[in-house]
Amino acid sequence: MNDHLAAFAALRTAEGSALLETVRDTDPADELAVATRLRREHPAELVSAALGQARLRQRAVAKFGAADAGRMFFTPNGVEQSTRASVATHRAECFEALGVRSVADLCCGIGGDAIAMARAGIRVLAVDRDPLTCAVARANAEALGLADLIEVREADVTEVDTAGYDAVFVDPARRSSRRGRIFDPEAYSPPLSWAVSAARSAPLGVLKIAPGIPHEAIPEEATAEWVSDGGDVKEAMLWFGPNETPGARRATLLPAEAGIYVTPATMLPDPEVRPVGRYLYEPDGAVIRAHLVAQVAEELEGGLIDPTIAYVTADELHNTPYASAYEITDQLPFNIKKLKALLRQREVGVLTVKKRGSAVEPEELRKKVKPQGPGSSTVFLTRVAGAPTMLVGRPA
Repeated sequence: MNDHLAAFAALRTAEGSALLETVRDTDPADELAVATRLRREHPAELVSAALGQARLRQRAVAKFGAADAGRMFFTPNGVEQSTRASVATHRAECFEALGVRSVADLCCGIGGDAIAMARAGIRVLAVDRDPLTCAVARANAEALGLADLIEVREADVTEVDTAGYDAVFVDPARRSSRRGRIFDPEAYSPPLSWAVSAARSAPLGVLKIAPGIPHEAIPEEATAEWVSDGGDVKEAMLWFGPNETPGARRATLLPAEAGIYVTPATMLPDPEVRPVGRYLYEPDGAVIRAHLVAQVAEELEGGLIDPTIAYVTADELHNTPYASAYEITDQLPFNIKKLKALLRQREVGVLTVKKRGSAVEPEELRKKVKPQGPGSSTVFLTRVAGAPTMLVGRPA
């Protein structure tokens, strides 16, 4: 760890900063040649650290945008586990709207959430127990001009006094260097039970959790929110506070800021199963994770194609941010030969394969049907009223 800290400290010197600027746009394929050239004038360890940081910054653009990623510092885990900037901004705006002026950010990582909160004018205590991670978080606050609002503290979060803060935000580690992704909430670091206790003790408590958390593991008094960005589910949150309705569920879709919110009293029963209509709707992943497909089906005046499949079908086309619409042209029993013949007849060369409730892999299907031609189509491998089925159509 000391070696990593020393290497990072070297990047923060004038020589390190200049070297970072030199290698910032280096293509990974050219790294060996660039390293060989630069090592004639700079220490080999510093060159390696600069090239590694440049590579991390390039990866971070997808989460933080080019402007911030080009100024920030990262660790491999930091790039992988940090909150996407759009999601962190959404959360910070929610805090601001609730009147939060100070937050204890526990398990802060490289500071992605702390940055978003500070940009919303919120004072942040950012805590992590890893020395290198804290050094990186501190450097990021300075690089983005937010050091006056972000205090980074190296400590065990379970020993930090959060009294006096308007809110507590906890982002437990859900990955292990030995086991990879952790699915048991009690194996988080710190465990979910501790995080829940910390959230309950604060005026407002928010926990970041894996979107796949079983609903039965969600505390009864919490509001659970699932967030997607560009159609991809990014995370889930548990909100604790006097203004939260116990058992409420929310699906938030970014960047549109569209959302569905229901309480136990307004939760709808599962939609009825009906025959496939002219249109098939694929609900956003946040809607599915939040178990709010029934709300979308009601809006679309539709029903399910199968009681266990989250595809909604309807006879009319409706514009909704909560689902993608497809016009269905063909419904076939699962039969690859029939599908291949149909696609050949339609001269389909660009084939999008979606699946839900099917064991067949999309790439495996593409290899078997060998699409050729100028046309395009979408095929859904799924079940209709319990029967393996292929639905063929196109975006509506």
